[in-house]
Amino acid sequence: MKRAKLTAVRGRWLVRIVLGSAVLGVGEIPSLAEPIFVSRLAGQQPGSSSQLDQQSERDRLVSSAVDYLRKVQGEDGSFSSQAGPGVTGLVVGGLLSVGLQPDDSMVAKGIAYLLKTRRENGGLYAEGSRHANYETCLAMMALSKANESGLYDEILKGAQGFVKKEQWDEGEGIKSEDPAFGGAGYGSKSRPDLSNTAFFIEALRSTGVPQEDPAIARALAFVNRCQNLESPLNDTPFASKLNDGGFYYTPAAGGDSMAGKDEATGGLRSYASMTYAGLKSMLYAGVGREDYRVKAALDFLSKNYSVSSNPGMGAAGLYYYLHTMAKALAVFGEEEFPTEGGLRRWRVEILKQLRDTQSVDGSWRNPEVRWMEGDPVLVTGYVLLTLSHLGTK
Repeated sequence: MKRAKLTAVRGRWLVRIVLGSAVLGVGEIPSLAEPIFVSRLAGQQPGSSSQLDQQSERDRLVSSAVDYLRKVQGEDGSFSSQAGPGVTGLVVGGLLSVGLQPDDSMVAKGIAYLLKTRRENGGLYAEGSRHANYETCLAMMALSKANESGLYDEILKGAQGFVKKEQWDEGEGIKSEDPAFGGAGYGSKSRPDLSNTAFFIEALRSTGVPQEDPAIARALAFVNRCQNLESPLNDTPFASKLNDGGFYYTPAAGGDSMAGKDEATGGLRSYASMTYAGLKSMLYAGVGREDYRVKAALDFLSKNYSVSSNPGMGAAGLYYYLHTMAKALAVFGEEEFPTEGGLRRWRVEILKQLRDTQSVDGSWRNPEVRWMEGDPVLVTGYVLLTLSHLGTK
């Protein structure tokens, strides 16, 4: 596609996004207490033969994934407990997102396991864990999906207080001009990063914390500094070096990108999974779709579109990437994503990618094992969260 045509396509798409805010308000997110779609397994009837194929394929993937997870759940209700309760939180959240109910035996056992990790300080994490914030955030997102009756209100309120205390801010002696300010890490002693900050924002929003909350405002300040974009809101030395609108892992402690450093400029390279995490976080924090930061992120992603790799990282983190991509684009509500190759039906393409990479036992596993994606339980949890956003429109 010629550059002028691509620009026009992107322009029309962005106009639709801005106008679409009347349907999905700025900062409003789909309810994380319910699945994005209701499966035909729960009685939905598709409206056309093409929808039937897509719906049936998704239902098949969900059903086989659920069957796999039933076989590998621990007696104590955990999933991959050797890695701590974080995987269990992620998997339980995934199961609830695709339509399983809290009283399902597998889900109920998983919830019971998570509740046993509750600490006096309100956190939900393994004893002695170095990942207390990460584990608590994932447990919060899972419990919020099972909290229609308010059963876990007190527990979630305590967890909110805990993760807010874990945030890097004045409580840790961090001033607002520090690149670490507002960020969240795996635990209170670990460097803040965009991935954990994205989970932090989503956990707070999913449990009812409004986008105007000071903790979310502080987190947004950190997110702004993770973007390769010259901006009045980004005072890091990296902002202007690449200026491509993408996001990287962290500006704290000298800065770091999992995609490495650009030798020519000294900039920290952007990559797609962090850019979707940044985009999603901005939306959850109330940044408007017409905002220049959002548009810059979209421009980077349109130039780096893929469902078979994590652009900038190759195969590493592919399933984390797909679930973050699906969440971010679902908030936008646009069915077609503009790329240099034309408009792409991202829901359909992700679904095909998941169909083609599923193992015969119903699980998924990344041959590139970085970031624990060699664990089929974790990856299958990511996939369920992805599938929950692939509803037929």
